[in-house]
Amino acid sequence: MSAESAGPGPGPEPGPLCPEHGQALKWFCCSERRPVCAACTELGGRCQGHRIRPAEQRAEELRNKIVDQCERLQLQSAGITKYMAEVLPEKNQRAVSMASAARELVIQRLGLVRSLCETEEQRLLERVHGEEERAHQSILTQRVHWAEALEKLGTIRTFLVDVLTHLDDLQLIQKEQEIFERTEEAEGILDPQESKKLNFNEKCAWSPLLTQLWATAALGSLSGVEDVRIDERTVSPFLQLSDDRKTLTFSAKKSKDCADDPERFDHWPNALAATSFQAGLHAWIVNVQNSCAYKVGVALGQLPRKGSGGDSRLGHNTYSWVFSRYDQEFCFSHDGQHEPLGLLRCPAQLGILLDLQAQELLFYDPASGMVLHTHHASFPGPLFPVFAVADQTISIVH
Repeated sequence: MSAESAGPGPGPEPGPLCPEHGQALKWFCCSERRPVCAACTELGGRCQGHRIRPAEQRAEELRNKIVDQCERLQLQSAGITKYMAEVLPEKNQRAVSMASAARELVIQRLGLVRSLCETEEQRLLERVHGEEERAHQSILTQRVHWAEALEKLGTIRTFLVDVLTHLDDLQLIQKEQEIFERTEEAEGILDPQESKKLNFNEKCAWSPLLTQLWATAALGSLSGVEDVRIDERTVSPFLQLSDDRKTLTFSAKKSKDCADDPERFDHWPNALAATSFQAGLHAWIVNVQNSCAYKVGVALGQLPRKGSGGDSRLGHNTYSWVFSRYDQEFCFSHDGQHEPLGLLRCPAQLGILLDLQAQELLFYDPASGMVLHTHHASFPGPLFPVFAVADQTISIVH
């Protein structure tokens, strides 16, 4: 578009001139987004054929935009002023009020927990004291009983020795009935037998509430779960071990690539961890959501590895303590004894908490923190995390 076709010029020529033509910059090139002179728009000019507008129109357009922007800024400023004057104080007051309510809730709930703990502590300590008194009284009663038995045996023995050393044949024969009665009386005194009544029953200190609270506190005190990895030498030929030694995958077909090793389980789909625990508090988590047949727990290093018998089958011997699932059935197994566990849902992960000081093995659901089963035992040696899977995969979480 030429300057002539755009109509008469926009008036006098104040302001800067075109550096190329020395004419007033009265036009605006929409293509190059800059002011130009009439010569720039004509034939041979650099803006020939471009969309050209009078500079006045462009300036007026910009003024209108600036006015609109000022109005928007004014409205925005008014909104911010109102926000600062009304909303923020209200928010602050609400935050103060909610923080106060939250404090009261924390104090109330912890007070309730504290009260419950104190009540449970008192109840359990009374039970422990009562059990101690019972055991002590039973021992005192036994002591009196056996002291009397010793005295009676001593009297009988003195009598028999006296008869043996001081009586002649006729007198001995005359004492035969008394000797028989005394001997029969001595034979009626039986040897001491082991009695559970003489032992302190540690179950008096067990409580589901205490176990749940202790597990929660113990897990909270740990910096993290153990970095448990599987010993590849122990992995059954029916299992495949991942490169990071944390995932076991079941295969119905026995692998031919497994080298024969005295540590390897050759029949049951088992595997042991590479490290054992001898003291302290330990926790690890296993992802079991993909498997409907698995066992997770601890085992002694002496657990046999070979054969299809119960000696190497987890939970069927004295060497292993495991939580197991088969389809929708859950149980805790040790030494061939299987305790059914009535779980309402299948846990996606299974947590294991081992307290070797208290000699306690605990299984819990990490998602809810709920204790699934607790087992107290006198573990005779270092314990290895142990695993078995007969469906899909299980993985150690880290």
